Amino acid sequence: MKDKALRRIFLCLGIVFISLFFLAPFLWMILISFSQSPDFPGGGAFSPTLKNFRDILEIKTLRFPAYLKNSLIISIMSSMIACIIGGLSAYGISRFRFRGKMIIVLGALALSMFPQISIVGYLFKFMSGIGWINTYKGLIFPYIAYSLPLALWILMSYFSRIPGEIDEAAQIDGASPWQIFTKVAVPVSLPGFLSAFLLLFMFAFNEFLFALLLTTDYRARTVPVGIALFQGLHGEIPWGYIMAASAVSCTPLILIAVFAQRYVIQGLTRGSLKG
Repeated sequence: MKDKALRRIFLCLGIVFISLFFLAPFLWMILISFSQSPDFPGGGAFSPTLKNFRDILEIKTLRFPAYLKNSLIISIMSSMIACIIGGLSAYGISRFRFRGKMIIVLGALALSMFPQISIVGYLFKFMSGIGWINTYKGLIFPYIAYSLPLALWILMSYFSRIPGEIDEAAQIDGASPWQIFTKVAVPVSLPGFLSAFLLLFMFAFNEFLFALLLTTDYRARTVPVGIALFQGLHGEIPWGYIMAASAVSCTPLILIAVFAQRYVIQGLTRGSLKG
């Protein structure tokens, strides 16, 4: 009994420590975002206010609403297109037998592991040549290319679990290959599409390096870069605005984590392939 009690105490202490370790930065961000004093926590007293949140939405020079809109549009578009292309590719690879199938999958996954810094210079030169710097498509297409292997891997794991007999039964009933894909395979693997979309959305929403080098102003700049470039009068760092903007921009990701965590976890864990 004494050993069980000690194990339970250590388990509770471990849970508390890990929870505080991960929640402390978030709680600190919320605390600073509601602080009125620019000196807090460096000596000023804490005085709660909503001024920081009002200012980031109302001060035009900060351009925070534009950054948030850009991030949502770019993240949603790139995630949707990557899921569509990845779904078509994953279905074809999982249903057709040909030599080198796994080489294609593993090669695509290996290419996605190259660090962004190794290709961003060539990407900037290419985007400058075609005039896509500081445009939505200048970010959407690199995000699609960079996240497509993850979508392919996740959706292949779902399509490989669908028995081939279902496709054969639909083909006997007169369904075309496109109808089999859209009316049989997609509805059955809808959780896979959702988990892939959520993971790709979080990647695109949080991405910093491409957005920093491929955008120049508020017309295409995303939230991570916009917040990093916040600057107050006389060059000081406006911590209240930065933390308030960070808290607002975290809201979509927190909602995803709370209400769709089951699909996100499935997307991360279902990586085994069959056949």
